[in-house]
Amino acid sequence: MSAAPHSSSPASASPAAPGDANALVAAVWPSRATRDDRGVLTLGGIPATELRDRFGTPLWVLDEDEVRAQARRARSAFEVASAAHGVAARVYYAGKAFLSIEVARWVTEEGLALDVCTGGELAVALAAGVDPARLGFHGNNKSELELRAALDAGVGTIVIDSFVEIERLAALTSGRAAPARVMVRVNSGVHAETHDFLATAHEDQKFGFTLTDAAAAAARIREVPGLELVGLHGHIGSQIFGTAGFVESAARLVDLHAALSADAPLPLLNLGGGFGIAYTAADDPTPIEDLARGIVDAVAAECAARGIPMPDLAFEPGRSIVGRAGVTLYSVGTTKPVTLDEGLTRLYVSVDGGMSDNARPALYGAQYSVRIASRASDADPALVRVVGKHCESGDIVVDADHLPGDVAPGDLLAVPATGAYCFSLASTYNYVPRPPVVALRGGEARVIVRGETVDDLLARDAGYTGAARALLTSAPESPMEGTA
Repeated sequence: MSAAPHSSSPASASPAAPGDANALVAAVWPSRATRDDRGVLTLGGIPATELRDRFGTPLWVLDEDEVRAQARRARSAFEVASAAHGVAARVYYAGKAFLSIEVARWVTEEGLALDVCTGGELAVALAAGVDPARLGFHGNNKSELELRAALDAGVGTIVIDSFVEIERLAALTSGRAAPARVMVRVNSGVHAETHDFLATAHEDQKFGFTLTDAAAAAARIREVPGLELVGLHGHIGSQIFGTAGFVESAARLVDLHAALSADAPLPLLNLGGGFGIAYTAADDPTPIEDLARGIVDAVAAECAARGIPMPDLAFEPGRSIVGRAGVTLYSVGTTKPVTLDEGLTRLYVSVDGGMSDNARPALYGAQYSVRIASRASDADPALVRVVGKHCESGDIVVDADHLPGDVAPGDLLAVPATGAYCFSLASTYNYVPRPPVVALRGGEARVIVRGETVDDLLARDAGYTGAARALLTSAPESPMEGTA
């Protein structure tokens, strides 16, 4: 069963030239993004050029007000849909999308719980002061050390992913005063209509138990005195439009829930997240309210058909909360026209970041859009490919979009919808330091994650003596580096 996509923008397709290469597609950009009377992009009321001058480029910009608004919207959507059927809903923010101490505070202050999937993410959540009882701990290979840390902290639920983990927890919980609340992650076999690397419920992959094995896992958990089975967890993938896949997964999970509930109460069903957002004008994501209503109604119908009470529900949006709130700013270094086989010309626009700050295009052909942020232009649109500075031909930031044909070195570019999985997946490939993250709220900008420097990178090298850095700092700055 597949969920039908609302987008038809494969990586090989070239989008049609827009009537205005300066226009901002509303669904893709933060809600307060606009251009001022000089044509400069403004984010959260602040000119992008001012952000560049204060913080440099590349720069991850995150609109705090947007994140908070989307968190409230998601919470309301699922709570309202669930209340209509007389059950409660808990909405977890999927921390893997973007997790920092500040972001953890924003989403929990807006009433969301938080899920983490490693000891590092758990440490961030605890450092942010998140109530451990409102944490869910995922992961297919949680170590003994990580599990012990979760138990000691009092994490609300641990999502079990293997029989090995059951026995690991059985040993760790022996003799503890209270049992650990756990859920069983179920691989429902629903094939989400998304990239293979984003689909997490087809049979041949690492996450969860099959439907048959999940029943055996639940039986074993119920034999362990230190474990309390509170529910089932399912997640079909990521960047999914429409409800078809979620509805089919819910039917299969409710079947299992009904069978297990016959032996003992099973109060909770977690249907995961994976709700898509718009990255380009071709994308048409389903509103979160429609998703919530469709999924919850489907669970209610499946429970009614089996004559069983409906359990409380949980959901885990991440990208849909933080994705649209993020914009990445880059400075153009070089441009290069390349003639294509079809007789077209594509303008390669090289920027000062790339796959180190946005790995998604290289990982699975993710599509993005781009605009000049430092000015508007009436030049004819040109087909462009925005590429990074790394030594990989796959170092592509924006595969195909149109910019004014006079785009040139020194221009400031903005790539929207980069709030999710860009910071999280960032690397220091080619010894390029990771950028800072700047949050916007109330017309003010502040650094919430400091950017790295070459000094930071060299400091980790046990062979570093200081000589290489001295050579680097003695070199004159280029005009671009001096103004970035």
